[in-house]
Order: sequence, then C-alpha cells, then structure tokens
Amino acid sequence: MLSNNNATQEGMGKIKVLVSWCENNYSAIASGEYVGGTVIVTDKSLVGLKSRFKESMDFHLEGLKADGDEAPAALQGDYTLDFELTTQALLRSLDGKTTLTAIHRVTGINLKQLSHYSAGEKNPRPAQRAKIVNGIHHIARDLATVV
Repeated sequence: MLSNNNATQEGMGKIKVLVSWCENNYSAIASGEYVGGTVIVTDKSLVGLKSRFKESMDFHLEGLKADGDEAPAALQGDYTLDFELTTQALLRSLDGKTTLTAIHRVTGINLKQLSHYSAGEKNPRPAQRAKIVNGIHHIARDLATVV
C-alpha cells in the first residue's frame, strides 16, 4: 500500500482536484507533493475542464520525466482524478439541468441562500453542502423513474 493518503492502492494513485467557478469559467487545481508541483486548468464547460485537466496532468508528468525528476508515488503507474466541486461550481454545473427552485423544494434551503451559494457570495457549512448534494441526488432519482 502506498503511504500517500491520496493513493487508493499500490500502483494506483487518486489525485484530488479542486474545481471552482470564477466569472464564466471553471477552474481546476491540484498541487503539492503528491503531484510534484501545481497543475491548473480553466475551461468554459465542466466536461472540457476534466478532459483538459487529464491532458495537463499527463503533460506535467512528461515534464517531470524530461527534467529527470521522479514522479510522486501517487502518480507512478495508473492514477485517477477525483474532481471535488465547490458548492458554487456544483450549482453552476446544473444550469439548464435543474433549477435552484427545485433544489429549494427538496432541501428546504432558502432560495435566496441557494442563490448566494450559486453566486459565490457565501459558502455553506459542510452539513448544508451535504444537504444540497443529497437534494440533487433526490432530483436525479426522481427523473430516472420517468417513463
């Protein structure tokens, strides 16, 4: 077992990537010893961001090898990217898929408060974020039953 807490099993690292929303773009960052530096990517779409981040991480690894540096333990062999979205990025990723009103109805969280989270004006406590995520999952399950 690798000693790095970002590794899931020997030869398989799990890299945490923080995804934020800034103005009209998603941004993703992974940094520290477990990636051997910092990798930052921006994109207009979440799907594009994830694809570009993987490409950038591979490019970063090639650069480490070209410089004669050893890749961190989490990146030796196969690795996976674990994208963790801030609440603002999460709510923005749902534009066109559901509404803040629908999330309000299933969570009971004040609509104005949800709007503050979506705009990045406020950040929810972890329990409140979990409530939002659970509400989104509830909406998804309901939609999956439509025939």
